[in-house]
Amino acid sequence: MTWRRTGFIDQQVATGLPEWLHPLARAVPDVQTSNLTQFAPTDGQGRSAAVLVLFGDGPDVLVIERARGPVAHSGQPAFPGGAREESDVDTFATALREAQEETGVDPEAIDVFGALPDLWVPVSDYVVSPVLGWWHSPHPVQVQDPSEVSRVQRVDLSALVDPANRYTVVHPSGYRGPGFAVHDLVIWGFTAGVLSGLLDLSGWQKPWDTSREIAVSA
Repeated sequence: MTWRRTGFIDQQVATGLPEWLHPLARAVPDVQTSNLTQFAPTDGQGRSAAVLVLFGDGPDVLVIERARGPVAHSGQPAFPGGAREESDVDTFATALREAQEETGVDPEAIDVFGALPDLWVPVSDYVVSPVLGWWHSPHPVQVQDPSEVSRVQRVDLSALVDPANRYTVVHPSGYRGPGFAVHDLVIWGFTAGVLSGLLDLSGWQKPWDTSREIAVSA
């Protein structure tokens, strides 16, 4: 199987996706960086990384909460993922390996059905490849290394699309962007930007009051 870094959907995998994922799968080839973030990477910029946007049969999406410490993104909800290693053949391998190391998810239980454009995260100077996966055989997952991850959570898509859970996040740095308050988590920054963009592109998004603000400091 040959993958392009953006927009490719393997037809054999696509035919195995649940019907509710079809709108997203159809939208993937046309996704532009501007649909997800204002930060587009330039050639040679940042360290390569990947995250796994894993959809389950809830329908839901898998989210972790990073452990607190003196590092970028400390304590923040995020997609499983991390930096690419030399042993990774591509960013798909990075996303699956990191997700397994952080949550215990079995890569054999996942069909990768596409990827989004590379996105730059200025605060950590990573160029991140979001990989989209369908969790066709879900199983229990949990924190594998408490020094890296403090929580593993399957977040219902119904909660993410509920306008009552949507906010504009305000950070002391001056950052303002979309946010979700679900399961005692405030999802913001890179992760919320990707989620909000995917909800919009798939047609799942519902109108929400962008004047409702929630402050974050982490």
